[in-house]
Amino acid sequence: MQNIPDVKLGIVAVSRDCFPIELSRKRRANVVAACKELRVPVIEVESIIENERDVLKALDEIKQKGVNALALYLGNFGPEGPTTLLAQKFSGPVMIAAAAEDTGKDLIHGRGDAYCGLLSASYNLGLRRLRPHIPEYPVGDPKDIAAMLSDFIPIARVVTGVRNLKIFTFGPRPCVFFKFPPPKQPRVFHGVEII
Repeated sequence: MQNIPDVKLGIVAVSRDCFPIELSRKRRANVVAACKELRVPVIEVESIIENERDVLKALDEIKQKGVNALALYLGNFGPEGPTTLLAQKFSGPVMIAAAAEDTGKDLIHGRGDAYCGLLSASYNLGLRRLRPHIPEYPVGDPKDIAAMLSDFIPIARVVTGVRNLKIFTFGPRPCVFFKFPPPKQPRVFHGVEII
């Protein structure tokens, strides 16, 4: 019996449509290359999120590739609405991180604004009452992001395992006996039913 979930981590880039999409595509590819170098297993999702239609396209690609944990990567500012919509519609654990500004050689007109986009996305995640994993310092160069992805894999494994947890027990009464002890609120809140 396989009791430990197998995590298939995908990385999706997002891009605000007033920035060239190529900046996010290039930065995502750099993160994937850093992941290969550090032996972090990651699946590159080719779809880039600019609008709501892209969310549907990405969800299809994610399903086809068997991704069950997702990293949302802001290569530039990124659209906070579609970015957080993808986090909401995806059924597995989600992490969000952003590209650090570099020497200015691959910025567009001197800026990429990924950090600012991360702040906007974080606010929007709160509006949607979503709680993705946000690393302690969620901005970095490709190697930093690869390390964050490596750290996220065991977190995603635990979240996936707990979401699919089955509890076998003797003692507590079935849900038709709600008036009897033990306390049921914590169990019911987490979706645990005793039949």
